[in-house]
This record gives sequence, structure tokens and C-alpha cells, in this order.
Amino acid sequence: MHRKIVTTMFIGILSGVMIFGIGACDLVSGEKQAKEDHDDHDAEKGKDHDDHDDGDEHGEEIVSLSKAELKEFGIEVATAESGELKRTVVLPGEIVVNADRIAHIVPRVSGVIRKVLKSLGDKVRAGEVMAVLDSRELSDAKAEYLAAHERLALAEMNFAREDRLRKKKVSSEEDYLNAKQALAEIRIELRSTRQKLHALGFSKAYLAELLNDHDTTFTQYKITAPFSGTVIEKHVTLGEVVKDDAEIFIVADLNSVWVNLSVYQKDLPFVRNGEKVLVAIGHGTPDIEGTISYIGPIVGEKTRTALARVVLPNKKGNLRPGLFVTGAIEIDGTTAHVIAPKTALQTFEDRDVIFVKTDEGFEPKPVTIGRTNRAYVEIISGLSAGQKYVSKGAFTLKAELSKGAFGSGHSH
Repeated sequence: MHRKIVTTMFIGILSGVMIFGIGACDLVSGEKQAKEDHDDHDAEKGKDHDDHDDGDEHGEEIVSLSKAELKEFGIEVATAESGELKRTVVLPGEIVVNADRIAHIVPRVSGVIRKVLKSLGDKVRAGEVMAVLDSRELSDAKAEYLAAHERLALAEMNFAREDRLRKKKVSSEEDYLNAKQALAEIRIELRSTRQKLHALGFSKAYLAELLNDHDTTFTQYKITAPFSGTVIEKHVTLGEVVKDDAEIFIVADLNSVWVNLSVYQKDLPFVRNGEKVLVAIGHGTPDIEGTISYIGPIVGEKTRTALARVVLPNKKGNLRPGLFVTGAIEIDGTTAHVIAPKTALQTFEDRDVIFVKTDEGFEPKPVTIGRTNRAYVEIISGLSAGQKYVSKGAFTLKAELSKGAFGSGHSH
């Protein structure tokens, strides 16, 4: 009886173990199958997602704009071609006053300043009065001129009388010759006094007026501007005593200025009269093209540079003497297979790119660049001759492309 009970318990336990084992196997098998199904689903989903990303990446490399937008953004398209790439020499320089249009004004006579009519920075016209002084020296010069003129009239009358008397045999030959000599001497004296007043700046019209206007103030001397310009220096005050060689004003005509460029010894062979120069002022002032009009014959002992001069118009007055500038001269050009303006070259995702025109729009193509100058760059690879590319306004396309990279979209 006891053996039967034990046998029955053993069979029960063994059956339970077998059932548990079969269940566990089914559970493991089910989990494995579920995992495989899940992995297959993820792989398929990842494949679809990758395919979708590939399509987005391809789309994001194209920027499409309408003709109206191209015009609005100032985007210009050019055809890639070969061209001459010139080397540029950049020379330092400075804007200075045109030395042919500057006047150091002196009073020409000593005296006391009675009026000062112009100040520093004022505009003046040719002949305009800038200051007035009283001068005893001027008074003496005018008095000598008037006295000589009166003596001339008397000498002419005396000579005419002696000439008539000589012809009537009343006067002697000696009296006639003395009168003739006196007339010649007074004419010389009058000419001398007239020239002295001319040297002081008085015109023939003024001297004629002086003979008729006896109320004219002999001591008054008006200091006038020799030409139209700007007062750039003033060294005179009211009541000041000045000498005839004192520099009381400096007037400059700033409608044109000089640019003095320093030419280093290594660049001297390339800089010649008549060469075109692009002068860069900076600070918002556009570059100005000029021509070298003078090259100094010597090299400075201290600077070891020669002087090259460019004359520039300055109607707007924005070329101020004293400003530092640079002058760029293009020399010894070489031919490149493909060149493009620097405005076409952009940096996108740490690559040099040029936007090439395709059927869908504009696509940034990585390029390899070579030699460069002030305006152009040599394209070694990435752009072929005959391809259409954006020569101006490429930055706008880059901005559109960048917006697309952040999900804002760029197709129009």
C-alpha cells in the first residue's frame, strides 16, 4: 500500500515537470518569434525612413526661385569660361591736398588787421574779400603813384611848350632837351609806382578808379581769395599787426585731391605712368578708379619707397586729405581654364561651393579653387566651361539653403 502511494506521487511530479517544461519552451519560442517579428518591422521601417531621408537630402540641395524672385534678389546667371587672371599689387597711400590748387595767402604789405571776414572751414569765391588791414606802406605807395601821375601831366605840358618855342626859334636847344629828359624820367617813375601797386594786387581798373576818386582811403588793403576753395588754415585775428610775409590764410580747392602711393622696390618694375589704379578708402566709401600721373625719380632714404601719384575728383568732398588708403594695380596676367567672380563663391557646410543652374533650380557644387586676385578666382575643379552658374547674388541662395536645412523650406 505504501509503495503504491509513492509510485503514484512520483508519476504526478514527473507529469508536472513535463508540463512546465513544455510551457516554458513554448514561452521562449513565442518571445523569440515576437522579437524576430519586431526586428523585421523595425528594419522595414528603418528602410522606409532612410529612403525618405535620402529624398529629403536630395531636395534640400536644390534652391528653386521664380523669375520674379531672381530679379527681386538681384541674382545674375553667367556662363563659365576661361579668362585672364591678373596678379594684384596693393600699395599703401594717403590722400593729400592737390598742391597745384592750394594758396598760402600773405598780405603783401605790413599793417594792422581791421576786419576778419572768413573763418576756418568757410567756402570762398575767387576775388572774395577775406580780411582788411590798414597799412602806412600802402598809403605811401598810392601817394607816390598819384604824385607821379601829376608830375607826368606837368612834364608833358612843359615839353610841348618847349617844342613849340624851339620851332619858332625862341627857345634854345638845351631847354628843349632838358624838358624832353624830364618827361622821360617822370614816365619811368610813373611806370615804377604803377608796377609796385600791381605787385600788391591792384588791377589797372583799380588804378584808374584811384585817379578819379580822391576820397579813396589810401591805407586800406583788402586781402582776397585767389581762387574758389575752402579755408583750411587761419592765422589772423582782429587788431593783430602782421608783416608783409605773414601767412594769414591757407585756401585749398578740394574739388580734386592727390593720392600719394608708396611703391616698394620690388614693385617698381610693374608700376608705370598711365597704369589704372583702384583706390580703396574704406569706411563705407566706394572704391574709385584712377590713373598714375607721376612716379618719383628717387627712392626715399628712410622709407625705401618711391612716390606714385594719382589725381582723383572730389566733387562730393568725401575724400578728405589725411585719410589712409590703398591702391591696387593689376599686373602680369595669366590664362586660367575657368574663372569666376569672387561674388559667386560661397562657403556652405565648410566647403567652397558655387551655385550651378540645373533643370530643377540652383544646386551648390563643391569646387576647388586656385589663384585669386582682387575680383576673380580660378576654379580648378567642380565647374566646367559652358556651365551656367550664379555670378551675383549667391549669398541669397545660400541663405535659402540654410533655412531649408533647419526645416523652414526653400522651394518657391
